[in-house]
Amino acid sequence: MATVRDRGAVPRVVVVGAGIVGCSLADELTARGWTDVTVVEQGPLPAPGGSTSHAPGLVFRTNASKCLTDLARYTVDKFSGLRAPGGRACFAPVGGLEVATTPDRLADLHRRAGLAASWGVGGEVVGPDECLKLWPFLDPDRVLGGFHTPGDGLARALPASHAQRESATARGARFLDRTTVTGIEQRGGRVTGVVTDRGTFPADHVVSTAGFWGPVIGRMAGVDVPLLPLAHQYARTTPLDELAGAVREATRPILRHQDRDLYFREHADRLGIGSYAHRPLPVDPFTVPRYDDAPVMPSSYPFTADDFAPSWEDAKALLPALAAARVDEGFNGVFSFTPDGMPLLGETREPRGFWLAEAVWVTHSAGVAKALAEWMTEGRPSLDVHECDLTRFETAQRSPAYVEERSARQFVEVYDIVHPLQPPERPRPLRVSPFYARQLQLGAHFLEGGGWERPHWYEANAPLAEAITLPPRDAWSVTHWSPTAAAEAKATREKVALYDMTPLRRLEVTGPGALGLLQRTTTNNVARKPGSVTYTLLLDEAGGILSDLTVARLAEHHFQIGANSPADLDLLLRAAPDDVQIRDITAGTCCVGVWGPLARDLVQPLTRDDLSHQGFGYFRARRTHIGEVPVTAMRLSYVGELGWELYTTADLGLRLWDTLWEAGQRHGVVAAGRSAFNSLRLEKGYRAWGHDMTAEHTPYEAGLGFAVRMDKGDFTGRAALEALGEPARRLTALTLDDPAAVVLGKEPVYADGNGRPAGHVTSAGYGYTLGRCVAYAWLPPLAPGTPVRIAYFGGRTAATVAEEPLFDPQMTHILK
Repeated sequence: MATVRDRGAVPRVVVVGAGIVGCSLADELTARGWTDVTVVEQGPLPAPGGSTSHAPGLVFRTNASKCLTDLARYTVDKFSGLRAPGGRACFAPVGGLEVATTPDRLADLHRRAGLAASWGVGGEVVGPDECLKLWPFLDPDRVLGGFHTPGDGLARALPASHAQRESATARGARFLDRTTVTGIEQRGGRVTGVVTDRGTFPADHVVSTAGFWGPVIGRMAGVDVPLLPLAHQYARTTPLDELAGAVREATRPILRHQDRDLYFREHADRLGIGSYAHRPLPVDPFTVPRYDDAPVMPSSYPFTADDFAPSWEDAKALLPALAAARVDEGFNGVFSFTPDGMPLLGETREPRGFWLAEAVWVTHSAGVAKALAEWMTEGRPSLDVHECDLTRFETAQRSPAYVEERSARQFVEVYDIVHPLQPPERPRPLRVSPFYARQLQLGAHFLEGGGWERPHWYEANAPLAEAITLPPRDAWSVTHWSPTAAAEAKATREKVALYDMTPLRRLEVTGPGALGLLQRTTTNNVARKPGSVTYTLLLDEAGGILSDLTVARLAEHHFQIGANSPADLDLLLRAAPDDVQIRDITAGTCCVGVWGPLARDLVQPLTRDDLSHQGFGYFRARRTHIGEVPVTAMRLSYVGELGWELYTTADLGLRLWDTLWEAGQRHGVVAAGRSAFNSLRLEKGYRAWGHDMTAEHTPYEAGLGFAVRMDKGDFTGRAALEALGEPARRLTALTLDDPAAVVLGKEPVYADGNGRPAGHVTSAGYGYTLGRCVAYAWLPPLAPGTPVRIAYFGGRTAATVAEEPLFDPQMTHILK
């Protein structure tokens, strides 16, 4: 979290880059009273030559990410109220139309309509006739339907930059063009200034909004910026007879033909066509020419007609009116992609005061600027941006080779129908647990998370599924799913299973100040005797949930923490005093979850310590041995069954697995994957941070009030929690009425007859023990038994609010 300076002192901010993001940020900062803002730009104003200068300005707000949708919605709202000098509007609300020419795409448009409804974006799936009314040039024999979003449109990036530059200047900001940054000064772990060819500018905060030059500026500060600039083709046609006499820039919706990776917009009497169908064209940001040395401008590369030729044929097939036209002009415009397609936002820990707002498209520019300005001035953004947090990539995901491979894949897949579980193909495998060889032998089906290979089910268990009857699944929900998961869940409920929990993050916190640090930064009371384990939360100052943790006190000054993301480590390191040491021990350790009613029968003969309920209680930890392997054993269960998490060093991991596997044969042990794990945790009502709750939610809304101890003393977020009233929304358990129905997450939920969603699903999965799908959703407080309906691919499926927990409310399966 950023440190907010004394309100009486106006911090000095230097923003590097006067494109749409830099201008928006200067406007947002000065509007909040931070008026000592200097924006330096190497190119000329008003068109400095970066991505903003060539952006076609398409704004489609709907995204699978709620965060990106929220950022785009704010951008539309703000730009709609802006006027550039001369009164020119900065946003043209012509709407958006995504057309389908295949059944799969039409189905996906229904899914996107559900996302739009969940995130509050108006839109509907329309038939071919309505598509032709909106775009008469379409080939009626090709279009099966479309998704129409009337509130989308065209953002005019340069006028919007100009308008915000003027308002920021009126409040005290200054913009200096033709000023090239050559260095970032630092002292005592903080930035102190920006060195340019026109002098040095003192700074308390430096913000890089340099676009595809972000890695260049980052290197000056000693900061790795994991993005890849890529060239993207854009062409304009010769005038069309069908548009003859047009005087307005655009009147029809911006058009996307995602089946062929194309988009279209009007330019008065001609069309602009953008293509993602070509091969990736990476650009080295360190070799991009200066403005005066570029043939056109730095972000504009020569048009490669051969790459565009297939797209031109696809464009003519969709819009037959183009047959009489030709490509008049084109260019390959450079902009940025990251390995996961999301922006890079936030403050670096080393050095402090250096901020990134990079890989930001015009679509999200004003929203990003608002979030970053709130973060800088108030200590937190008002919406959850963890998907954009600059700390989110693991060390193994930051190599230049990885960044290039995955970022190029994001370009290729920008318009593809990508299943939420679909793993990238390369580079894999990257991170594997010590059990990987055994998992391969068992036929593991691997998906990926954080670079880790994570088994979702094992083909070795397929025979166990033959006796289980499951309802058929649709083509979407059957993707990256297997009925074998049901067998693994059943084995966990009835016998015992081994789960690879290695990818879960582990932190070691030691030193005399360790307890005090954890007491100040988390919600629960961790001042318990060594051997205790505590479930607790990290909050921001507004009471929003930044993460959930398990904290095991192994000795007086020694804690092991189960965390979620690299941001958790970053937060604790920022808050740690000098007498605390914090290490991420994930890579050097491993973990097996041993769960099921026979877990004690499996593990007890392998150790001389007492593992009875009386001798080793729930939420307790102890160092012991499993056979020859020293382990840290924690009696925890994320699946609602008896068992332990067993941790050891990576070099002993394979021995631990083999010892457990051999001993488990007499008990019918199976290896089980994440698919079964997710089903079991949903039945038990265990929350998944980042899915079920984020910084936009409080513990009481999320049903986690039990993890808050208001009587333990002060902690981050405590004052905000004290001021809260009764929650107006709650994370609510739902069960689908039809045992054959499924949903997967992010679908809108309707609770009354007014046609507007009451909330949305967070995570969902089939509950194999319950025999029906379980979904969690953010909804107004509703009594158990209340009927609701969930939209799924254009249909509505009935569901019912359920009492929690759905499975084993008396905890008899765990406490034995």
